[in-house]
Amino acid sequence: MNAHVSYQVDPVVRTKLDFHLDQAPRFWFGGDPFRTRMFDALSLTFPDGERYFIECVRLFRDKITDPNLQERVADFIRQEAQHGIAHDKMNQIMKQQGMPVEQFTDRLKKIFKFELKYRSPQYNIAMTAAAEHLTALMAETFYSKKETLAEADPFVRALFAWHAIEEMEHRDVAFDVMREVGEVPEATRRFALVFTTVLMFGFTLYRTDVMLKKDGFNLRQRIDLARKGLPWFFGRNGILTAKRAQYSDWFKKDFHPNQHPVIRQYDVWIDTLAKTNDPIAAGEAFWQAGL
Repeated sequence: MNAHVSYQVDPVVRTKLDFHLDQAPRFWFGGDPFRTRMFDALSLTFPDGERYFIECVRLFRDKITDPNLQERVADFIRQEAQHGIAHDKMNQIMKQQGMPVEQFTDRLKKIFKFELKYRSPQYNIAMTAAAEHLTALMAETFYSKKETLAEADPFVRALFAWHAIEEMEHRDVAFDVMREVGEVPEATRRFALVFTTVLMFGFTLYRTDVMLKKDGFNLRQRIDLARKGLPWFFGRNGILTAKRAQYSDWFKKDFHPNQHPVIRQYDVWIDTLAKTNDPIAAGEAFWQAGL
């Protein structure tokens, strides 16, 4: 990792994007219940998670004097708000399928409310920056190789493509707030990524199991689905395991998110959306451009 190289793209706020999620099948990932519900469980986190991130950044807004960072924070907030709206729609579809969405989201709301009330601003901005590090890796994780999401429904694939693009655009905002005005101890910064990772994937796996049970799979079937499905995510050649080097860069003292290159086909999504004004077409072109 070269600390002297910086890859930065400015956040762009995009609104009123329609991904036609109601047209996706129940098991939209190639008919695979486990992979579908893993991604669904991740989506369940986003609306309340994005609102938490917004509140964490706002804790420091009055301390920011740099006009450029002020503008980027404003765009970060607007982008995150749009992500919450889009994933709320996906979560509503899950609710219509009989999933206990409110049970999951009510618990998240209580957790985030507790964190904001009883944890320090430094802790909260570190958790936000760490979560942004994780979500920014999604663009590379899901879209660098075309085969990764080859079986995914195009509408859902387009939703995650747009989200991944914007996470890359604002991946440095919370980090810069933390670094420039947050006064966050190095130990807190490092701890935040470990704890965020445990929480994110712990809750994701728990929700996946609950939703599969609601889908009608008994315990033995769910264990079998997990045994076969988890290696795709976390195995030796899993899609998440493949990003362990970029993930671990966080623990280097001189780390900055912009030391990681922007995904190779970033401009494909940008150019396609500009030409078509269609996020589905942009998502498809972005996915097709993977290696």
